[in-house]
Amino acid sequence: MKNFILSLILAAFVLPAQADEGMWFLMHIERLNYRDMQKMGLQLTPDEIYSVNHSSLKDAIVQFNRGCTAEIISDTGLVLTNHHCGYDAIAELSTAENDYLTNGFWAGNNSEELKPKSLSVRFFVRMDDVSKRILSLLNDGMTEAEREATINREIAKIEQENNEGGKYTVSVKSFYSGNEFYYFVYQDYNDVRLVGTPPASIGKFGGDTDNWEWPRHTGDFSLFRVYADKDGNPAEYSESNVPLKPKYHLTTSLKGFEENDFAMILGYPGRTNRWMPAGGIAQNVEFAYPAYVEASKTSMDVMKKYMDKDQQVKLDYASSYAGIANYWKNRQGMIDALKQHKTAESKSKDEKAFQKWASKKGNEKYANVIPVINGYYKKTNEISRHNNYLSLLLRTRMATLPYRLGNDIEYYLQQNEAKQAELQPKLDAEINDLYEGIYIPLEKDILAAQLKLYSTKAENVAPMVAKLATENNKTDMGWNNYLDTAFKNSVFESKEKLEAFLANPDAETFKNDPLLLLSRDLLTRYRYKTEEEKQWDNDYDRAFRLLVQGMRLQNPDKKYYPDANSTLRLTYGKVIALPADKRNDANKNYYTTLKGTVAKYQPGDAEFDMPKKLIDLYEKKDFGQYADKDGYLPVNFLTDNDITGGNSGSPVLNGKGELIGIAFDGNIEAMAGDVIFDDQLQRCINVDIRYVLFLIDKYAGAGHIIDELTLAK
Repeated sequence: MKNFILSLILAAFVLPAQADEGMWFLMHIERLNYRDMQKMGLQLTPDEIYSVNHSSLKDAIVQFNRGCTAEIISDTGLVLTNHHCGYDAIAELSTAENDYLTNGFWAGNNSEELKPKSLSVRFFVRMDDVSKRILSLLNDGMTEAEREATINREIAKIEQENNEGGKYTVSVKSFYSGNEFYYFVYQDYNDVRLVGTPPASIGKFGGDTDNWEWPRHTGDFSLFRVYADKDGNPAEYSESNVPLKPKYHLTTSLKGFEENDFAMILGYPGRTNRWMPAGGIAQNVEFAYPAYVEASKTSMDVMKKYMDKDQQVKLDYASSYAGIANYWKNRQGMIDALKQHKTAESKSKDEKAFQKWASKKGNEKYANVIPVINGYYKKTNEISRHNNYLSLLLRTRMATLPYRLGNDIEYYLQQNEAKQAELQPKLDAEINDLYEGIYIPLEKDILAAQLKLYSTKAENVAPMVAKLATENNKTDMGWNNYLDTAFKNSVFESKEKLEAFLANPDAETFKNDPLLLLSRDLLTRYRYKTEEEKQWDNDYDRAFRLLVQGMRLQNPDKKYYPDANSTLRLTYGKVIALPADKRNDANKNYYTTLKGTVAKYQPGDAEFDMPKKLIDLYEKKDFGQYADKDGYLPVNFLTDNDITGGNSGSPVLNGKGELIGIAFDGNIEAMAGDVIFDDQLQRCINVDIRYVLFLIDKYAGAGHIIDELTLAK
């Protein structure tokens, strides 16, 4: 259960560095990493990577839509990221008539660039350490709730002091599980427009089959542009906005690279838990992840049935399906990897060593840490299973939509006519937003399937679900029949039905709406904790913080880096080959070629189809200036950089800080990497920038985009 909760809090943990392990703060590079990086091939100074006094490499790296990474690659605000990072926006802009997701899109000029409803990039301005300031306000006598309240009050002050009247977004985050604190200053730009994307048969080539696998042959990239007002400041969308003139943009290299060349990645890794206790790992492997995998597959099967029948439904649900499918494979890979490497057993040995250290005189403060942590996991194993089934149930839109609208509608119904008229525009906008792209037959079937799974596999389910499960005998037909009736009798069955109800409302009818009652039951259960469970959480949080603190004291000479938590980090390593693989035609197994891509071609296949024009270019060997010196066209390549989710779209840079590729995936063998780093297995899969440029220029005919770039040949 605690891993489920960890994704919602600011805790972060550490491991001593080894080999190329580590996701490092840029402000600590000179002190901790610079000499190692120089020896490996870095030619930049620390100040050229991170400076608050002048432009530096960090000014070209942005967080893309709060979930991925992207980079600025021209002096007119051109943004490069992964195709799967732009997937939401591309799908939103697509229709059955103009299907950019399937067919691709290339703007011929700025006026043709397309604005999604909501898309942003976040620039990193600076960071600083406020640990002493916050920790000075805390003491061991505080409960966890008192501690959190004190921290939050001080965080509010720090954010106010540094936002310059609202110009910047300031975020204070906890590191080392509440033992250190840093603040981060950002500037957000919300006018971001689609410039170009390859068709899905290139950008998603290999689909779920190749996901997390090597060798890969995917053109996983898309292009956007940041717009600002005439003074370069963030501004909401306007036709008068102009392309941003960035402080810094990356130089793009056509020179290629060799095995063992230096490779550096900057990005926003989302979450690692590398000091997760043995009990947490065992809980995930045996309880949490299996539930997540089963519930994910349940949703995917229903979605695919409807997506295969209707192109508009496919577009509307493409992003949701891709997100669920990605984590479905990730969680199963985690189960397999953690079992194979006996990670829980390895962590248990470390904890026994810690317990021995904690039993020594002077370390009494830490003596009860491991017993409390182990006890917590034993008490919460079944809760973790429940929470994962419920979390996937709540990803179905009709499980949450009535709840999200319910309170606003009830408030609306209580008002006089004048107040209702005032509230109407906002309520209409909310209704339009929540019903956009929704397909009720699909939603009804997913809800039925997930309710059956949840009610049969989880313990202590939501009260209304437990009652309904008994009445419906927990069968598919029973849940389908119940929901057929519930939808028919609900004002939420469609947007039109809800709008008709609001035109002639009845408060009593609304209060007893069957879908509203079900939705509220599910969300109430999701948030519910007994007083005993709250105490377990309190005791665990304190013990976990002391575990991290104690392990740092136990090994004081080690270099430490904080766990990932969506803050800008640098990781360095090298281009690295795997043993020869007959599935890869390349001379060395650290890159793939267009020849290998064509070899995977399966006409009409959803995952391995290819555009005819790309095949024609291959057969003519029309690679232009983007071919390798040995004549082949490179597609993907491998490095040993330490990355995780959120690094998608991160730039891969050579020793001069020039762009050589875009990170887009990890390997299935190192799927345990979010918990424990293995320097023998960890690999980062990247799109070669030469393949990106070839596709833009030779395939798409968008040479005007190439003209924007600063090229190193």
